[in-house]
Amino acid sequence: MRIPGLILTALGALAATGELLGLDFPTARWFFATSHDVPWLHCHLSNGRELPWFGWLSTALLLAGGLWLVLRSWLGGPRNPVTAQRIRRFRAIKRGYFSLIILLCLGGLAGLDQVVVGKRALAVKYEGKWSFPAFLPGTVKNADYGMGGELAEAPADFRELKRRLEASGSGRVILPPIPYDPTGDTLPARSKGLVQRDGVYYEAGGSSPFSGMAATYHDVEKSLIHVRYSMRNGLRSGPVDGYDPDGSAVYSGDYKYGELVSERFNGTGTKAQFLALPGSALRAVKYHPAPPMPEAGNWLGTTSQGYDVLAYLYGGLQVNFKAALIYLPIIYLIGISVGMMMGFFGGWFDLVIQRLIEIFSNMPFLFVVIIFSRMVPERYKGLPVILTILIVFGWMGMTFLMRTAAYRDRERDYIAAARVLGAGTPRILFLHLLPNTVAILVTLVPFTLSGLIFSLTSLDYLGFGLPPESATWGRLLNDGLANLSAPWLVTSTFVVLVGLLVLITFVGEAVREAIDPKKFTYYR
Repeated sequence: MRIPGLILTALGALAATGELLGLDFPTARWFFATSHDVPWLHCHLSNGRELPWFGWLSTALLLAGGLWLVLRSWLGGPRNPVTAQRIRRFRAIKRGYFSLIILLCLGGLAGLDQVVVGKRALAVKYEGKWSFPAFLPGTVKNADYGMGGELAEAPADFRELKRRLEASGSGRVILPPIPYDPTGDTLPARSKGLVQRDGVYYEAGGSSPFSGMAATYHDVEKSLIHVRYSMRNGLRSGPVDGYDPDGSAVYSGDYKYGELVSERFNGTGTKAQFLALPGSALRAVKYHPAPPMPEAGNWLGTTSQGYDVLAYLYGGLQVNFKAALIYLPIIYLIGISVGMMMGFFGGWFDLVIQRLIEIFSNMPFLFVVIIFSRMVPERYKGLPVILTILIVFGWMGMTFLMRTAAYRDRERDYIAAARVLGAGTPRILFLHLLPNTVAILVTLVPFTLSGLIFSLTSLDYLGFGLPPESATWGRLLNDGLANLSAPWLVTSTFVVLVGLLVLITFVGEAVREAIDPKKFTYYR
């Protein structure tokens, strides 16, 4: 418990420090950023200042929970030998043990946040001074780094700044390993080099003549097209159009079987001067969704909106882990408390709660969630709202298991002894009865997590989940099925989704087998 306690304490301390000093630390920034962005998660004081109560409440819970776990690990005495034996059994089940290690590594990777994925630079050396834009709230402008013109007041384009500073040798820009935001970072059309063999054009590394759109560029990085051609079987065939460096269409023509049939020019200067402008060699134009192109930095391609797929998948992974960290503690707190009270008290309380649970359980879960999701105004939609809707229906599954455990144990001797010693009902439930049901709860956690990820993916796939500014695997899967000519979208989403669910399932199976009392009760 000490390591999780230290992690929670550090996360709470970073969140509070970042809010007070105006810094955005990885993961820790989420609590206050969400509180500031969602209207009902903050309030306005009489002096006009904003109080992000959700952020401070989350920070207080993190600090309190982390410190309690640390103190408990120091003051709790030696480890229970039964628990130690279960841990040894779990480690002996290799697929579950290694799956847990992989999940923890993925969680740590997701926690690095803007250090791994993002278009903001981690560090910039400009005019001899270092700055760290990725860890600063608010907008950093192009003008802050000497970029003038019409875009001076626009948010800084650090990818362009890196190219400019490297070309001039006057500074340095350190970008994240994946220098794109998961959403809101639409990339220009990608392109790939063509090679000519015997008068026929092929894609670099390809064996078949190229067919599609090809172009020469004024600037490949900015995707400024000079002349764009239609290609068929490796030859120019069809309409051609040209653009000056400002993006104005000034040239058009037609090709047939590689031969120029007609052309028209209405720009400044002469046609020969326009065609002789310096530019790139002929390149294949890859409009979005673009296929994987490691040479362009898009290892898994782009979506139909122009987002980098790898960055988008990372954003979806973050959403799933954030949802799990909020969803699981709340539904287990509600489900455990209600279930134990049902079994412990019985009578009319048990009957009333059972009838309510039966009513809610008979409702078609997905349709009810869709209805509630549609009722929420767009400006209020976000992860807290979706999780609130899921929590309303998610706590009922474990109540009957906890009810059975409490009903079975309430007449046992240790409960009677606690009553004789004067223990109150809350103490009996949470300090005596609850520890004897830990095996049930630990077994349920992985499968509850799988259900949460599946629910979020289903809602986003149907368009009733998180808003478009959130990266979700369900929306990416929908994008892939709407663009079957871009199989990398469905393939990448399917692999990461199924892979994560398989890892969680392996952990759940290993935990269940490790705590199974029947398998290890025979004399050897």
